[in-house]
Amino acid sequence: MSRRICSVAALFFLPALAIAQEPLPFLHAKDVIVFQGDSITDGGRQRTGSDYNHIMGQDYAYILAAEIGSESPERNLTFINRGISGEGVPQLTARWQRDTLALHPALLSILVGINDLPSAAPTRETAADYEAAYDKLLAETVAALPATKIVLGEPFMLSVGRFKANYAADMVELKKRQETVDRLGARYHLPVIHYQKLFDAACSRAPADHWSWDGIHPTYAGHGLMAKEWLRVVDQQWGSR
Repeated sequence: MSRRICSVAALFFLPALAIAQEPLPFLHAKDVIVFQGDSITDGGRQRTGSDYNHIMGQDYAYILAAEIGSESPERNLTFINRGISGEGVPQLTARWQRDTLALHPALLSILVGINDLPSAAPTRETAADYEAAYDKLLAETVAALPATKIVLGEPFMLSVGRFKANYAADMVELKKRQETVDRLGARYHLPVIHYQKLFDAACSRAPADHWSWDGIHPTYAGHGLMAKEWLRVVDQQWGSR
């Protein structure tokens, strides 16, 4: 099988995961699932309109909406993508009420951190700044939406494209943000999806540029990998409850 065909297969064979017969069985009819974050979640989504093929973007969130929506049509779940390219925790904080809390999600997925690196953040945000702001965001969310289930995605990077030259230095800083996500997950008893470990392991099966075209943005195969792991972690955490 060619490499190209393998990449496409990663997208369309999610049912082979052998997950619970009904994905996310803890969700109820008409529940809302919100995906928050930066460009990895944004996926080039259309900001307005009612065409769900465009407003969900082209990424792991879209794959999950397609997979779960097709497996559980009777629940009529609503999937909402509110990721915005280029944003970090400070930008999420500024729009959190409108784009998260006001949507009253039953399940909230957050992936943020790559734009909070010193090399990316115009304010030269430190790891301590990232943790303090993220902690405050989660505290506010738990207080406002105590019934909402929250899953945290770990920011990740591969040695590809424009991120290859400074990969080692950037990874030192990114590791601090990854450790922050782990601490916050433990503090608030939230599951964490370890995307870095996932992609590092995947690179033993295919080169890094099979999974990411520039080091931080996944290819379609990379998004397929993320969707599988997201569903595995979330179902493992709450699937039997």
